[in-house]
Amino acid sequence: MPQSLAKVYIHVIFSTKNREPVLADAWRDELFNVLGGSANNFGCQSLIVGGVADHIHMLFQLGRTIAIAEAIGKIKCTASAWVNQKRKLPFHWQGGYAAFSVSQSNVEAVREYIRGQDEHHSKQAFQDELREWLRRYEIEWDERYVWD
Repeated sequence: MPQSLAKVYIHVIFSTKNREPVLADAWRDELFNVLGGSANNFGCQSLIVGGVADHIHMLFQLGRTIAIAEAIGKIKCTASAWVNQKRKLPFHWQGGYAAFSVSQSNVEAVREYIRGQDEHHSKQAFQDELREWLRRYEIEWDERYVWD
């Protein structure tokens, strides 16, 4: 029987709509569990989810039969529904996302980076952080659209 094998790690970053700081400390960890569980349910093994009041970072292993855009769309949709239902907030994520490939040798470094989001963002704003990632991966972007 033929096999299709893959191990593709994805680091994804997306913010709340208009970068509103609505991801409250009191329930943020629960949201991270929802995001990670959602990824797992769609065949993408979640390795870590973290973030701060206005955005999240996820590291997951992309499932073999799902496209990046489909996986992220489903994960965001599930989490939005959870926030709207459980927290009774009119909540939305930004329309887009940034996704970066991660080599096996860098998985632990990305995990540590995601774990350190509170400390990291005491020194650097989200927009500057994302610009830095985009530069590092040599991705061209348009400031008019990247923040929707």
